[in-house]
Order: sequence, then structure tokens, then C-alpha cells
Amino acid sequence: MINFSKYTDGLVPAIIQDYETLQVLMLGFMNEEALQKTKEEGKVTFFSRSKNRLWTKGEASENYLMVKGILEDCDNDTLLIKAAPLGPTCHTGDTSCFGKANDSFNLHELEKVITNRKNNPTEKSYTASLFAKGINKIAQKVGEEAVEIVIEAKDNNDDLFLGEAADLMFHYLVLLQAKGFTLQDVINVLEQRHKK
Repeated sequence: MINFSKYTDGLVPAIIQDYETLQVLMLGFMNEEALQKTKEEGKVTFFSRSKNRLWTKGEASENYLMVKGILEDCDNDTLLIKAAPLGPTCHTGDTSCFGKANDSFNLHELEKVITNRKNNPTEKSYTASLFAKGINKIAQKVGEEAVEIVIEAKDNNDDLFLGEAADLMFHYLVLLQAKGFTLQDVINVLEQRHKK
């Protein structure tokens, strides 16, 4: 149970983290009322020290932070809130209030690019051309890349092996999108297996 009385102002720090990428998005402060509203509405709400009132992140921009989980630290005086951002978190337009230095390329970012190519196809996009060919061709491409990585695994050329690993990962993510799934769906299955 969070100890709001530990600090004289009744506020505790709340670190907001992207639940998929684990990127730190921002830091805010919550009082008991802000935490209760966050839990009830599923949108991160802070107590704004400058406005001296409750403030739901995104109330003006609609770039809400949708709550996926709330954790307390071991001293019960700090919150970690895992959230799905609906747009940029920072007022500058950056993903994070900690700037571009905190932005890192990862599989979730790649998945967003693939989703964008699927939903906004262009003639020059290789990814869009895969979706246009349909599920059978996409699955075939994944099979080809799987064979190629096996072949490279038997040789001693690390660059070729890693190149094929990247190709397989990319085409696998395209296949997931074509089937209507995300990387998080696969992670959820792995997590359930890990718990057994």
C-alpha cells in the first residue's frame, strides 16, 4: 500500500513506462485521489503542482497514457505505471520527456513500421508489396529465410548469419501482422509457458 504520508505534500513520484518497449516516458506526481482516478478510468492522472489540481495526461492533446499495470516500489513510496501511450508523451512531440536519447530502436518500433506499411501502402515499400502478395507468399518467404539462417549457422561468417537472422525476424513480424497478431501476443504465450 502506497504511503502518501511519507512526504509532507502527500505526493509520491510516479514513473511512467511504455508497457511494450519499457521506455521511460515521463515522471509525474500523484496524490491518493490521482491514483484512485487513474485506477478507475484507466488513464494516467497526476496531481499537477503547477496547476494545483488533478491533471489527466492527454486531457488537452488526447495523447492519453492508458494504464496496463501499476507497481509499487519496495519502500511503498514510488509508483511505476506501465502504460500504452496514445501518441507522443512529451509536449515537444517526442515519445519521451527524456528526449530522443531515450528513443531506441527495438522490435516493437519495427512492428510499428510494419503496421504503418500495411495500413498505408506505397508502391516503393517492400513491406507493402509483401502484404499485397498475400499470406501464402509471406509464409513462403518466412520459410525461405528460416532455411537460409540454418545454412549460415553452419558456416563461420557472423555477418551473413546475423543478416539472415535479421531477415527472418523481419519476415516473421510481417507474417504475424498478416495473421492479425502482434509480437505482444507471442510474448504473452511465452510468459504463460514460463509460469508453468
